[in-house]
Amino acid sequence: MLYCETVKDAGRIFRALADPTRRQILQELKRGELTAGTITGRFALSAPAISRHLAILKAADLVSERREANRIYYRLEPDRLALALGDFLSQTCATQVLLRRRVRRAGSA
Repeated sequence: MLYCETVKDAGRIFRALADPTRRQILQELKRGELTAGTITGRFALSAPAISRHLAILKAADLVSERREANRIYYRLEPDRLALALGDFLSQTCATQVLLRRRVRRAGSA
């Protein structure tokens, strides 16, 4: 069973990762927390477009936010990303599937 609570959660994560702008935002955030304005300044997109991308990433729990005065700071949630991708790969990667089968067989023997 996937770590993601539902298939809907997994779908939300992979839809968020499907867009190159959102992947680039995640790359920017891996260096540390950034304000929404700083993120917007690093892209040739409007503030509302970046805000929409951030909302999608937040809905997928790939980023979190905190407010300080009139600024919103975003940070990467690397554990969520790693768990989602790891779970997906362990369910679909041929090597992992074979390994799980061997472990089950050894446990039932």
